[in-house]
Amino acid sequence: MAVSGFEGFEKRLELHFFGDDNDPTVTTMALRLLDFESLENVLRVVQCTVVSAVGNHFFDAYVLSESSLFVYPTKIIIKTCGTTQLLKSIRPLIHLAKNLGLTICGCRYTRGTFIFPKSQPFPHINFKQEVIYIEENLPNNLCFRKASVMPSKNPSYSWHVFSAASDNGAHFSDGEFTVEVCMTELDRVLARKFFKTGGDSAAKEMTELTGIGNINPRALICDFVFDPCGYSMNGVDGDRYSTIHVTPEDGFSYASFEYVGSVYDDQDDIVETLKKAVQVFKPATVSVSTTSHRREVWTRVAHAMEPLGLKCRSFAMDEFPTAGTVVFQTFTAARRK
Repeated sequence: MAVSGFEGFEKRLELHFFGDDNDPTVTTMALRLLDFESLENVLRVVQCTVVSAVGNHFFDAYVLSESSLFVYPTKIIIKTCGTTQLLKSIRPLIHLAKNLGLTICGCRYTRGTFIFPKSQPFPHINFKQEVIYIEENLPNNLCFRKASVMPSKNPSYSWHVFSAASDNGAHFSDGEFTVEVCMTELDRVLARKFFKTGGDSAAKEMTELTGIGNINPRALICDFVFDPCGYSMNGVDGDRYSTIHVTPEDGFSYASFEYVGSVYDDQDDIVETLKKAVQVFKPATVSVSTTSHRREVWTRVAHAMEPLGLKCRSFAMDEFPTAGTVVFQTFTAARRK
């Protein structure tokens, strides 16, 4: 493995807010009213910028120089890789929301195990430091708090989760689930497809050539190619997003896929979506975290991985106040132990 390289593993922060339900702008716009300059200022603190954006009736999706940002009326999801200082966005986002008449009622922070942990800046030096920093920046009304490191058989693949919520616990939707997939040791031939070769249409061509466009054909895709290599995309499908980020360099190759679904979807769709996403990269190692209030989501993950020759190596489950159940599973190519 390289001594140091680009850190593919993302940090992910999800903040939920509530306001006056009788005010129609709270349910339809609210946080989406934040001006672009305000968002840019927050991102500057985190140390990334917006490179591409798309929106629809439900939310706005931004591709960042380091991953993605999604802004819903009462929810913000920000996911950043590299040596960004993601948690420094908490305080300014709470402040901006307060100016719009919104109060924070939920926070969830997740990440895998960094490939290059010694390169991470404060407050991301270690998980204990991250938890202390989050707790110092959250108001007291978020009284239900829990931090957990979910293990696997391989110490290089742990899942870190911090969750906090107020007793106004209706913010994490019962029917919604989030799947976060982290893939390492990508197939070298497939990884080469994420090196820039074309001109202005390079991103669109990459999306089609790699099969990413087929993962959810209904989604409006906002994609971006980095120079000399690397790729990011956000998919927008109604009120749901999906996102992919790729660091293709040999020795620390990494790809992530995340999407939001509903437990009321066809269960076979969950399997097919995951299969299509993982097949784009043919990784040697995959970790999958599902966050949901229902059991049926995580049981489908193995159904997607096994036909691809990936064998389940570890399984961990933990409950988080009002955020639901997080299940963390790791898989490796059956040819490798």
